[in-house]
Amino acid sequence: MRDRRPLLLLTLVATAFGEDKLPVERLEIQPPQGAPGLPYDPYRGIDRDGRIPKAKLPDDLPNPEHWRYVPEGRIKPGSIIERFFVTWFVSPIFYFEQDVGFGGGVSITDIDFRLQRRREFGGIFFSRTTEGQERYSLVWQRKLNHRDLPGGGVISEEGSYIRAVGGYERTLTERFFGLGPDTREGDETSYTDERSTVHLLGQVTLPQPGDSLALRGGIRAEHHNLSRGKVTGRPSTEDVFPTLVAEADSRDALWLALALRWDTRDSAINPYRGWMAEFGVDTSPYQQGDGISGNPMGALWTGRATWILPLPGLIHSGGTGDEENPPTDSLAVGAQVQWATGEIPFYELPSLGGRDTLRGFIGNRFTDRAAWHASAEYRVWVVPRGFAITDSVRIERLGIAPFYDIGSVAPRLGDLDQARVHDSIGIGLRAMLERTALFRFDLAHSQDGLGFNIAFGLSF
Repeated sequence: MRDRRPLLLLTLVATAFGEDKLPVERLEIQPPQGAPGLPYDPYRGIDRDGRIPKAKLPDDLPNPEHWRYVPEGRIKPGSIIERFFVTWFVSPIFYFEQDVGFGGGVSITDIDFRLQRRREFGGIFFSRTTEGQERYSLVWQRKLNHRDLPGGGVISEEGSYIRAVGGYERTLTERFFGLGPDTREGDETSYTDERSTVHLLGQVTLPQPGDSLALRGGIRAEHHNLSRGKVTGRPSTEDVFPTLVAEADSRDALWLALALRWDTRDSAINPYRGWMAEFGVDTSPYQQGDGISGNPMGALWTGRATWILPLPGLIHSGGTGDEENPPTDSLAVGAQVQWATGEIPFYELPSLGGRDTLRGFIGNRFTDRAAWHASAEYRVWVVPRGFAITDSVRIERLGIAPFYDIGSVAPRLGDLDQARVHDSIGIGLRAMLERTALFRFDLAHSQDGLGFNIAFGLSF
């Protein structure tokens, strides 16, 4: 239920997973950018207004709806200086979360890392928030199914990749309200969490690239140091819950992850239609810390499902048939359930609140050993045609998304049907650079008041 990935807002990292295809009229074999006698053209394969005409993909391509095209105009050759603001960026990071405040920093990203024609991505990220949080991370990703097109540009299958992440973060204002669905806003405590992580992850679609069945696996090693919290006017968590903090402090853990998903959606990142069901487990065969003896084992089990229904455009006509990524309004419904078995530190337990669940509450507002959550969103594009920022980066469209969240936590999975239910209602603003590069700004109301979050990507 909780997601600690860095929020890379207003960066250009997401451009690595663009959603474009080759224009139909350019099917003849053409040399790549930078070939002798062929100057770089930032609009090669792209209309001047940024629109990408739909293209005929190779006849032997399995599941073509799950492949993403990058036109030749977005694959500039040369050094990092020559590729600056085309495939190599130094850009600001901005984000906001209620529990850590406003954050800012710098990202250095190369979406054509090692000049692999947009197959690899590499990034370095530094950020700090108004509440003293620090984040430093390195990210590398490689697409497993990737092809050059004879007319220029490349295509990559969306669901198969390998990724490596390493990082350090220090959060002075982690919140903990106690366990159970009946905690009050006034029960808030805080603690400082210093965390170092190395994470390797891979996913493949089976039996062919882009098929509905996806298998994901990963391994994560991390170390946590806990100390007194820094939220003004609130007690430190170690004073109110000394046993929980002692068991979780100075803790080393190795996590193994495995998940199986059936996914009929037209995109795993920003879908317009289809459904998905997934079941997975994160198990920790190794845990060591000052407050524990022996080698306890624990696991987090997760089941989730999503359904997306395309709807007629409320404000727009829905684009044209020959358009690669036409504006598409949709109704999205998602649900998930998570529960813990064995010995799990309190900061790894299922929780609700923050940018992805019960968005009207602060992060980790409700915590226990089991949780369920459901959301519904009406995603409407208000400005279906955007505007250019540079030759290579464009705000493709702007939209709004009224939403409703509901969920609860309980000490056991079988107690969830009797636990007090909480909800929040709100509206979000959406800004899309490309289909797979979407930023959201969500404002929601709950019994605790208003919650505001800025995040990259959809919440479900």
